[in-house]
Amino acid sequence: MKRTDKNEYGNKVLLLDTVMGNINISGKEHYLHEYQAWNRALSYLLEENAYLKTRLAQVLDINTDKQFVDLAEHFQNSFIFNDELIREMEIDIRAQQEILKKSAMADLLKGDQEAFVKKQDKLRNEMEYFEKKFSQMKNEFNHYLVSHLKKTG
Repeated sequence: MKRTDKNEYGNKVLLLDTVMGNINISGKEHYLHEYQAWNRALSYLLEENAYLKTRLAQVLDINTDKQFVDLAEHFQNSFIFNDELIREMEIDIRAQQEILKKSAMADLLKGDQEAFVKKQDKLRNEMEYFEKKFSQMKNEFNHYLVSHLKKTG
């Protein structure tokens, strides 16, 4: 069961009733956890993107068919674009994290909360969208390689 309350500093906290008792989670703690999760996800995606680029280079070393090379160029451009997006999201997340660190949660609750929450929602939506698109692109790339392997034996 979820309910909210205020802690001793007047900050809103989420109370979760569990089998082991109540767990207090402040908004600030939640946001910090969210940043950590996003940063872990972006690190993984950056590493996975590097692996896909390496795999593409390996396949291109053994196949120079014009049609294959053209499609490979499309994927290479996607990988480069992904690197850029990941770096931009890391910067945006760091900036949002700094805002949270510099201002007390009470200050955010008083004045800038709406802008802060809006930006947080935007980042959350961007992360969700990027993770879905990355997964789709990765699946397309793997299908592309498998279909090529079938043709070359």
